[in-house]
Amino acid sequence: MNVGVAHSEVNPNTRVMNSRGMWLTYALGVGLLHIVLLSIPFFSVPVAWTLTNIIHNLGMYVFLHAVKGTPFETPDQGKARLLTHWEQLDYGVQFTSSRKFFTISPIILCVTSKAPKLTGPVVCKMRTITTLWDGEKIKLIYNSA
Repeated sequence: MNVGVAHSEVNPNTRVMNSRGMWLTYALGVGLLHIVLLSIPFFSVPVAWTLTNIIHNLGMYVFLHAVKGTPFETPDQGKARLLTHWEQLDYGVQFTSSRKFFTISPIILCVTSKAPKLTGPVVCKMRTITTLWDGEKIKLIYNSA
């Protein structure tokens, strides 16, 4: 029994992305990041879109695939501290609405930020590479070395 804990989940990381308003908060956070980057005077619109995309993808990689454990005290005898947030999401069940949302949102961000006529092929390739960057494969390669 956890004294002073206001949730009934064994591991709150499993359901936090399904909580009320989380997807809207996520979209507003990405929009706020883009507006902040647009407010910097020497950034053009394509540069702001590119930086929004890259910062988002790197941040989500760290948050979902690199950091292990949970910020909560869990009574699961240490099982959660060995898993990334992506592995804890929805108790590891595949093809849930949260996993689909976090899979498709970087793709949508990349498609909306693409402007090949304004930025050139190098920047478009950079956006595409960071979007298709599979964190699980990089994590496996890093851990096997």
